[in-house]
Amino acid sequence: MRTKTIGVILAAVFATLALGSVFAAAASAAPQWKFDGTALSGEEDILGAAVSSSMTIPGMTTTCEHFLYNMTIENSGGSGKGDIEELPLFECHTNTAACTVEAIEARNLPWPTHLTTVSSKQYLFIEGIEVGILYGGEECALGEVEVPVKGTAGGLISNETESATFNSSTFSATGAKLKVGSTSIEWNGVFPTEAFEWHREESISVG
Repeated sequence: MRTKTIGVILAAVFATLALGSVFAAAASAAPQWKFDGTALSGEEDILGAAVSSSMTIPGMTTTCEHFLYNMTIENSGGSGKGDIEELPLFECHTNTAACTVEAIEARNLPWPTHLTTVSSKQYLFIEGIEVGILYGGEECALGEVEVPVKGTAGGLISNETESATFNSSTFSATGAKLKVGSTSIEWNGVFPTEAFEWHREESISVG
């Protein structure tokens, strides 16, 4: 009986060790920021400007011709993280003649970000998003009332084009939600990236 008990205990110990190694492997496989194929050490500033970017509140789409950003990135705890420090928005307009964009501003920066893997694909996940939009126009239903956009966003990363793409599919994959009040809105954009400081002109990737 004692021998059988010892055998059961040893089996449990080995199973625990095996599970521990699986979890350790999963942790080590967390996506990281890389430059020229080497994992980033320390911090780096990356810049980008959206090829296109728009937010769609049901019934109206708001597009900014100049959608810029500045993000500080690092690898911490075995995974890629960062903070969006600046997000200036210029030359914004809507797709309806009734509504103009009088003011638009990113607020409560920095917004924390982290890299995540979903179904073997790499994503950039942004938290704490807050954008205030003031619309104008006598016939605009949202005119003269500031519209607060809040929530999270998930963008699919492409190492080939060194960019992140945000759309309804990437939001669904990452569980991201961007809302005006209780109403979900859609964010579409493609954001190329490049290093600004220590790794300028080096290729940036995630893996």
